[in-house]
Amino acid sequence: MNKQIHLAESLVDRYIFDYLNHNRAARLVSQMLDELGIGLRPLIDHITVRTHDVERRAEEFLSVGFAEDVNLGIVEYDNWWAKVYRAAGQPAVFIDQAFDGERGAGCVIPKWVDTFGDQTLHHIAVNVQDIEKAIAALEKRGIEFSGEITGERGSALRQIFTKPDTKNGIAFTVLELAERRFGYTGFRSTQANTLMESTRV
Repeated sequence: MNKQIHLAESLVDRYIFDYLNHNRAARLVSQMLDELGIGLRPLIDHITVRTHDVERRAEEFLSVGFAEDVNLGIVEYDNWWAKVYRAAGQPAVFIDQAFDGERGAGCVIPKWVDTFGDQTLHHIAVNVQDIEKAIAALEKRGIEFSGEITGERGSALRQIFTKPDTKNGIAFTVLELAERRFGYTGFRSTQANTLMESTRV
């Protein structure tokens, strides 16, 4: 096995293991899938790291074979931006930060990073075939969701966040459900902003 592929897989697994210790909804999904012999990892669409410096934070992933998705480029939102990094066989890594200066005012990312650092995941996104059905199944098991589904029924990307798990009374991790269609692998700015704001507490 290629050493870099092994390192990339180990790195992602470490972050996912840490994240599962902090998010009840993701832990529940993982346990349910483990019972079926499927496991959580094959269904992960992307993992998200919040930081003050995307370029610096990306170095760890670049060192094990991830590469910036240059076709996607810089993904800009109202007061924050992100880059996406990909490696064969791995979930995409979405790394985001607030814009510097006045444009970044009011962004939730800096306070989150100041509180929790940038060595843990804010969320993972799980691919689902039917987002309404997935929500209903998790709600039956006591998981609550923030806001409404973003994206129209039948569109290329629909998403929703769970209500945050908290740490010391502060919103910490969320689980994202992502329903993708038509081979779409991007991220839509209007939807991402709505998701970001849905977990502001």
